[in-house]
Amino acid sequence: MLLLELNILTLNIWGIPYVSSNRGPRLEAICKELSSGKYDIVSLQEVWAQQDSEQLQEKTSSVLPYSHYFHSGVMGAGLLVLSKYPILGTLFHAWSVNGYFHRIQHADWFGGKGVGLCRILIGDQMVHLYNAHLHAEYDNDNDEYKTHRVIQAFDTAQFIEATRGNSVLQILAGDLNAQPQDISYKVLLYTSKMLDSCASDTFRTNECDHNSYTSARALSRNPRGIRIDHIFVRGGDNINAEIVDYTLPFPDRVPGQKFSFSDHEAVLAKLKLSRTPTDPGAAGDGAGVATIDVNCEVVEETCPSREQGGGDGPAEAALPTADDSRANCNGSSVRGQDISCSSIQPLPAARTAALQEALALCDASLLQLNTDRILYYSAATFLFVLLVLLVEFTAPGGMRTIFLLLKFIVFGVIMFCVFMASIWNYMERNGVLQGKKSMEVMLHHAQKYEYFY
Repeated sequence: MLLLELNILTLNIWGIPYVSSNRGPRLEAICKELSSGKYDIVSLQEVWAQQDSEQLQEKTSSVLPYSHYFHSGVMGAGLLVLSKYPILGTLFHAWSVNGYFHRIQHADWFGGKGVGLCRILIGDQMVHLYNAHLHAEYDNDNDEYKTHRVIQAFDTAQFIEATRGNSVLQILAGDLNAQPQDISYKVLLYTSKMLDSCASDTFRTNECDHNSYTSARALSRNPRGIRIDHIFVRGGDNINAEIVDYTLPFPDRVPGQKFSFSDHEAVLAKLKLSRTPTDPGAAGDGAGVATIDVNCEVVEETCPSREQGGGDGPAEAALPTADDSRANCNGSSVRGQDISCSSIQPLPAARTAALQEALALCDASLLQLNTDRILYYSAATFLFVLLVLLVEFTAPGGMRTIFLLLKFIVFGVIMFCVFMASIWNYMERNGVLQGKKSMEVMLHHAQKYEYFY
């Protein structure tokens, strides 16, 4: 029985005030496109300015009358959801680790990032839309935020599982800054048992050759671009979520202009939700609970290396997909898309491998934090001795102001080193430990109590 059909769109609008190029005209064009009436639920990221959020809500209200912006951190979470259907409830979960406050040039920490939930009522069915924007990757060769992204991915998967409730469909739509070969992608997908709505290796959503904002350096590194914007879905109990179509719906350029809508591509997934037939005699007169034995499978996608738009290295276990004759363990299916498969691996095995790799990353981060603490304390001690010498030293005539300024600078650096070695180090350590211990709990119990995972 068909329950509903949905068009879900996600887009990172690249709305950084004073930084993003052509922000004003691009926002106008995005509002016009979203007002076309083609989309039922829209998940937006990097809506950093309050005025941009208000403009998007106001200018799309004729077709998307319901909206919610998630406030968090210094700049706001940057997450906005627009909906054709009533949003009955919202919830925001901030991640325990989210970059470094002193890396001002990256600014992820100031965004107070996390995952936002909107409970949307469509007819008499409840749908959960999750909007997330994981920490960015700024250096492919030396990714210092890799552990943060992995913990954010696992945290997001656990948040989705914990808040599923009575919803017939869960949708995660956002900029996950993770490609199909990345460990954060695997951890999120395998521990949430969601389905990637894209079953083809031909799509790219960032650093694309046709995007006007893609730099020559990015093109030389990834000639085909990368896919980091995703729509994951999972049907509720006895619900089949079928992905009817997956497209990049926006044109390459804003009509009449020479620039694109954003440095990311918009992603559209068309879903069809239906109720799975059940055996009427399986539950008796309501005294029992019907159970179904399912074989969870993961289809490995043959994907290129990082230089060709890949992830952390050679393709290993990639996204769970299915064709018309195969459904994954959450009752979701994919049709009409080309799938390049190399092997089939049971989901529990793939999940275990991903969690073990993630735990190794956490252990390495904890060791690095211990090293950092020693280095910061050593630097603070050295600078304190230098400050004492400066205090005892009599500045020559005409240099007193410079020496006074130098003393203040040294004192400020000492305080920074002490803060980083103590308060910040413990905050970071506890954040990593929380993610690590949660993964250990799942790894320890998942195989024995697979039904509950």
